[in-house]
Amino acid sequence: MRREGNCLIIEPVSRKGLLVVLAELTSLEENFPDIDTRLALLDDIGL
Repeated sequence: MRREGNCLIIEPVSRKGLLVVLAELTSLEENFPDIDTRLALLDDIGL
């Protein structure tokens, strides 16, 4: 944001790229449950 005379100029902040954001993420130390154990068995499909 800046001022030029009587005008207030508002410009968007440059955004980081996706690869930069992903590189800055920390690892999750949380264990996730296995969701496949709650699913019903699939039927055999003959093609």
